[in-house]
Amino acid sequence: MLTRSTRSMVTFANVFTIGDSQQEHPAGTYEVVVEEELLQGLSFEAYRRIATHLMVRGRGGAGGQMALHTTTKEDLEYAVACDRALFECIQNSEAALSPLEDTT
Repeated sequence: MLTRSTRSMVTFANVFTIGDSQQEHPAGTYEVVVEEELLQGLSFEAYRRIATHLMVRGRGGAGGQMALHTTTKEDLEYAVACDRALFECIQNSEAALSPLEDTT
């Protein structure tokens, strides 16, 4: 079985969780590793995703350590969408709370 891995980066503006895990991760930029396997027997090259991992750096006493948290594409996309929605909500509320210019 031939496999390949691709890496990309995702940035979260807020504290987040992924999937059913209750473990919170701090805001920041994270590396995403996607593993795919080559589909055999086709007349063209095609791959199927077999795993999605979020690379998380240790904090506190575990600083300097790295862990791969297995997740799904859907859970990762949902976490990113929630983070973006929260970020936009915060941005809009800060604009709404800014002082009005006194025109009198």
